Amino acid sequence: MQTEQFDVVVVGGGPGGSTAATLMARRGHRVLLLEKETFPRYQIGESLLPATVHGVCRLLGVEDEMQRAGFTVKRGGSFRWGVNPVPWNFLFALSPEISGPTSYAYQVERMKFDEILLRHAAASGVDVREQASVGEVVADEERVRGVRYIDASGEAHEVSARHVIDASGNRTRISGNVGGERVYSEHFKNLALFGYFEGGGRLPGPDSGNILCAAFDEGWIWYIPLSDTLTSVGAVIGRDRVHEIQGDQAARDRALRGFVDRCDIVRDLLDGATRVTTGTYGELRVRKDYSYANTRFWRPGMALVGDAACFIDPVFSTGVHLATYAGLLAARSVNSVLADELPEDRAFTEFEARYRREYGVFYEFLSAFYDMQSDEDGYFWKAKKVTAFDTSAMEAFVTLVGGVASGESALSGAAKTAERFAGSSRSLSDAVDATGDMTTASGERMNHLFGVPVVGDVMREMNQIQHRGVVGDATREAPLLPGGLVPTADGLAWTEHR
Repeated sequence: MQTEQFDVVVVGGGPGGSTAATLMARRGHRVLLLEKETFPRYQIGESLLPATVHGVCRLLGVEDEMQRAGFTVKRGGSFRWGVNPVPWNFLFALSPEISGPTSYAYQVERMKFDEILLRHAAASGVDVREQASVGEVVADEERVRGVRYIDASGEAHEVSARHVIDASGNRTRISGNVGGERVYSEHFKNLALFGYFEGGGRLPGPDSGNILCAAFDEGWIWYIPLSDTLTSVGAVIGRDRVHEIQGDQAARDRALRGFVDRCDIVRDLLDGATRVTTGTYGELRVRKDYSYANTRFWRPGMALVGDAACFIDPVFSTGVHLATYAGLLAARSVNSVLADELPEDRAFTEFEARYRREYGVFYEFLSAFYDMQSDEDGYFWKAKKVTAFDTSAMEAFVTLVGGVASGESALSGAAKTAERFAGSSRSLSDAVDATGDMTTASGERMNHLFGVPVVGDVMREMNQIQHRGVVGDATREAPLLPGGLVPTADGLAWTEHR
């Protein structure tokens, strides 16, 4: 077997892998990307955040192509999350950091979005090989040194590289080579059953492109308008209801329609709609256990990106954001090491710390969001609500996400979480307070959301996360973490803060 030589091998051509590959190739490195399927291919995770659209995609150079693709514009999110029968919204425009021309994202068909990123990687100098299945990592006690893969004809190949990026998704076969283990969240250990409908209704006016998350007694349903007529619909339920979705496509169809019938706002939107039953969108799919984090994200010569590393409950559409943000962090680290500007340990410690912090912030947000709802009469997911602590809302929130309830060992301690949220709250307090009397285009007042202190605190942090994705003049940035690194001016590597 002849061994090929590359600087970096990226395993997986989804958003995280394509992002990392493009940004490393842009620094002149020889990058090989191995993808087991042929694009375009189906994937779930169709709702984006502004950080991806206006941050990572702009840095990649595909922002204009995204605009030309005609994806549905998403101004924020709409919720039917409790006893109030009228949906309430959050708007990206609430953040002063991304207001104006960047206060929107897209709802995307992932077959189209992922192919845009992969083909752009190839155009940027990445050697992209599809139908290339990686089954083995080449490693010794010191570091990972490459991979072995099988091509479409069944021929075996070996590739030597200084770095391997595993972006091969939640079913990765090689992530264990970094060590550690995958830890599933007890709080978000659920199931999703999803499919597609033609002819579904839309929310009124400017909110028509929003993702709708609607609670019902057994869980919640997402409703994502992908085009004027096509809608992605998925029911998220507890594992104790797995018996309801077992069986063939007909059984799954009955189960999904049953969930929809128990969620009045989605039932009304789908009145007269037809479920797609042929082609790529014709299959009803199930995804299990989709909230987890690995206890290690890297070892010398290898790093995990996207679902290979972690994934979180999809209420706030964080999957693609976490994957592309991780791809950016990994590219910065590899670029710094290959240029002999930083030691590998220094660069990848920054990668893991920022990545784990990003995951932790969203985990904490969602834990608080669910717990906040359980403290309200008639609110969502009574069978899965978090135990109410006899403390203030913030203290209960920090206790929950500090590991007492979830058992998630990868997350930060309670004291650090409280300190971090206190700082982020001060930084945007005036902006959030100013929205107290703001009325959305659909006529719903934001008081319903920001009237709960913990949600206001977390929304401030979420705004900062989105802002960090919009890579601008990095020379003005301070370290995100004590003693940490900062991005270079072009956003493609790390440098010491001076």
